[in-house]
Amino acid sequence: MLLASLQNADSFFPSGGVSFSWGLETLIADGAVSGAEQVEAYVEGQLRYRWATCDRVALITAVRAAGDILRLQDIDAELDAMTLAMELRGGSKRAGVSLLTVHERLGTPGAAQYRTAIRMGKAHGHLPVVQGLLWRGAGLSETAVEAVSAHIFCVGMLGAALRLGSIGHIQGQETLLRMRPVIAELLGVPALPMEEISACAPAGEIAAMRHEVQSARLFAN
Repeated sequence: MLLASLQNADSFFPSGGVSFSWGLETLIADGAVSGAEQVEAYVEGQLRYRWATCDRVALITAVRAAGDILRLQDIDAELDAMTLAMELRGGSKRAGVSLLTVHERLGTPGAAQYRTAIRMGKAHGHLPVVQGLLWRGAGLSETAVEAVSAHIFCVGMLGAALRLGSIGHIQGQETLLRMRPVIAELLGVPALPMEEISACAPAGEIAAMRHEVQSARLFAN
């Protein structure tokens, strides 16, 4: 299970997440986020007020419903309705389908069936739902699934900040170190039930909405 966790958390794994900045590109272009300290504050805010209360909720609910495709489709639909910004919805679905495609090739249980549901228009393929389904199929425990998800969530934004020139490699690693106790704190509390899913990260959502009108764009959102 440890090796499976390491494989899925590794940036070498072709999940397609490097194409997205989740609103950070616009904020950096506007000067609203600048330098390592502000990038770190942004990552922590997104971790606490989007990942922990929304992505994590859908993720764990999907892990527990991994064998029930109708329940997974319901979780997927609710997460789609919860994601107001079209750019974030599209990014989540593109990343989810990309991850699903890789796991279908790898033969992960449930991957082919859920990809078929997406092609038939019965599911959206949002990333947290797909992660929960696939990582459960790969044999990861709930704790491992949550830890890998939180790690990837942070690495995705820090990788974007690095490519945008707002931080350096060492600063990115320092931020990851400081996010460890934050993640441990969040994981020390049981995940909310699906009925209480929520997200309050307006700066990132508005930035993602404005991304398409930027004169120069490196990322998809």
